[in-house]
Amino acid sequence: MTTVTLSLVSHTNVGKTTLARTLLRRDVGEVLDQPHVTDVSEAHELIAAAGHRLLLWDTPGFGATARLAARLRREASPLGWLLHQVWDRFTDRPLWCSQEAVRNVREDADLVLYLVNAAEDPGGAGYVALELEILSWIGKPVLVLLNQTGPPRAGLERDIERWRAVLQGRAPVRDVLGLDAFSRCWVQEGVLLERVARELDGERRAALEVLARAWNGRNLQVFESSCERMAVFLALAAADRAPLPGEDAGRPQKRRAMEALALRLEAAERELWDAVIAEHGLEGRMAREVRKRLEDFDFEGAAPLTAGKGALIGSIVTGALGGLAADLLAGGLTLGGGLIAGALLGALGGAGLTSGFRLVRARGEPQVRWSAEFLAELARRTLLRYLALAHSGRGRGPFEEEQPLERWRSAVERALDAGSPLREALRSPPADSGSLEPLLRTRLRQALAEVLADAYPAARALLER
Repeated sequence: MTTVTLSLVSHTNVGKTTLARTLLRRDVGEVLDQPHVTDVSEAHELIAAAGHRLLLWDTPGFGATARLAARLRREASPLGWLLHQVWDRFTDRPLWCSQEAVRNVREDADLVLYLVNAAEDPGGAGYVALELEILSWIGKPVLVLLNQTGPPRAGLERDIERWRAVLQGRAPVRDVLGLDAFSRCWVQEGVLLERVARELDGERRAALEVLARAWNGRNLQVFESSCERMAVFLALAAADRAPLPGEDAGRPQKRRAMEALALRLEAAERELWDAVIAEHGLEGRMAREVRKRLEDFDFEGAAPLTAGKGALIGSIVTGALGGLAADLLAGGLTLGGGLIAGALLGALGGAGLTSGFRLVRARGEPQVRWSAEFLAELARRTLLRYLALAHSGRGRGPFEEEQPLERWRSAVERALDAGSPLREALRSPPADSGSLEPLLRTRLRQALAEVLADAYPAARALLER
């Protein structure tokens, strides 16, 4: 068995333990907003595969860096001197923590992951230069990770390049990457491990290449499973029908049919996201209710409607649930067999939504179903919620839905443009969800993979596997 070991180090209170929790998908250590919360090094297994192991050490933060560097510079053999000292962890905790971090790197690490606060000026953060000087005496390769970058944004690459310009080429730094403990995406983890492998030699490089494939495979499996769950959810919503008791069904019967649809959708949506949240190693439950407010129909007929026809339609279909289409599939309600198109003004989650409905002649009983416009809006919300989940780090605690970022909104809007494969799949949904689900799964995966690849170009090859 080959064990590859990564040591996670940084100045104190930059977020090492939070990042470890996000990578491990479980709570480890203690996270507090104060220095030197971690005062001993702890090893955690990230993944094991094909007889190999990948370990991540969470180390105490550097604290008294200037004092430690000054002492080491005075010694002919800095590391030999360090290892023969016994410092009282209770009387000089910052110095003790710095010693423990150095000891871990020297004795255990194959490569160092050195976290820095992306919001700081790389040229002005004096402790960074001192800590890299200490790490350079050890001689292990270092990858700098930008933490606390905030949500994915256009300026992130500029921040990375700013730090890279200052640090790259300076021993022992090999590269600078972004990996925020709170808002990293799983695709960035794959990019990191592939970058780590290039810094190793011999059996350790071969072992990490195997482990990186296993890590990426596990994340891709969660991605595929999420796409499948979302496709099943949307397909069931598209195929769902609520029957009416007959052509002369009154307003109370229509209201009950529409509310039955809404309650089934709300329960299915909560079940979907509870499962996807758990698969991503997060905590939290979705308790949002699908909006069940009744709205009146406004008609904008494809052909002008007479006052008589308008009044008749209004009396038949008054008080429809926002976003629902009433397909009244009975001859007596088709007004002589003509097709009447209209617009239903509704809302979902505070966003205005216009949904079409039709009165058509067909065999069978009257039914209520979700409209194609509503389904497109539901798909948009589903894609946005997945992207929020995929960027949620465990360090932030239970998952809570936030306002989607503008970059995600615009990317999802493009994926649901008129004529897009995903929107077309929802345009004329069949009554059988089983025939729609495989197509939706393919379309959802394509849309999400393209959005993620645009955001993280280095991960495009991973997403195309």
